[in-house]
Amino acid sequence: MHDVIIIGAGPAGLSAALWCDELGLDTLVIEQAAEVGGQLLRVHNPIENYLGVRAADGRELRDLFAAQVEEKEFDLWTEAEVESVDLKARRIRLRSGEELQSIALVIATGARRRRLDVPGESEFEGRGVLESGRLDRDAVKGEDVLVVGGGDAACENALLLAEVCATVTLVHRGKSLGARTEFAERIKGDHRITVFTETTLRRILGGDRVESVELLRAGALKPLRMAVRGVLVRVGVEPNTELFKGQLHTDERGYVVVNGEQETSAEMVFAAGDVSNPLAPTVSGAAGAGATAAKVIASRLNASKI
Repeated sequence: MHDVIIIGAGPAGLSAALWCDELGLDTLVIEQAAEVGGQLLRVHNPIENYLGVRAADGRELRDLFAAQVEEKEFDLWTEAEVESVDLKARRIRLRSGEELQSIALVIATGARRRRLDVPGESEFEGRGVLESGRLDRDAVKGEDVLVVGGGDAACENALLLAEVCATVTLVHRGKSLGARTEFAERIKGDHRITVFTETTLRRILGGDRVESVELLRAGALKPLRMAVRGVLVRVGVEPNTELFKGQLHTDERGYVVVNGEQETSAEMVFAAGDVSNPLAPTVSGAAGAGATAAKVIASRLNASKI
């Protein structure tokens, strides 16, 4: 029996663990990946908006976090995949067969990039389906590429790829781009970028790697085949909440609903970070939410001992 179990070792989970340790709580952090950091490991751009720190990318910021928590006394298990969770009992079963229980539980499972789930998307990962416009730009230098999405992330990646690619086609299912004005204006002013609105990606095709895509434009009777050598999908994110389905309140998109103390609808179960913050998913917000959850848990546990 632990005082606190934290599921997830991204910024929210690590911040909660740091504060739990500071407050003298017996704490265990479980992370399914081989290393801590969560979505930070998929941030390939400079980070300049985390107060007091500048980092070349998410991994560099993660390394700073990891170095700080290494000195603490809480337990951290990586490659620990959760099979099931009983939130009422605050009991966790791992795929390895181990069962864990705690007085309080912090859900810090974060969010993941939303997939289109179209034919070819999974098959061509690493073979033309790109991870990042910054990370993979050399692999598609001089080629024709497609970017799917209409928000800030899609537009930013389209602009990065346009610096090295022959052409960039940006397709968005909406009638207009949803990105902030800064990005939308730059997209319009770049002759290497063509924007197709009211258009969806139907299939990704190829042999050893991506060779073409099928697009369906609004009002068209049949798909349009377009030759491309790279495809980048940026259509938002979705929360990792499948483990907790039916056990606590979530909003219409699946995000965990919390109050001002980061508490969920389940007793002594808290949530922090992107899994419960659809409006402002930031590193700063995640770290603050993790700290809040830890301090509230400590105050509850101390009160129960009086």
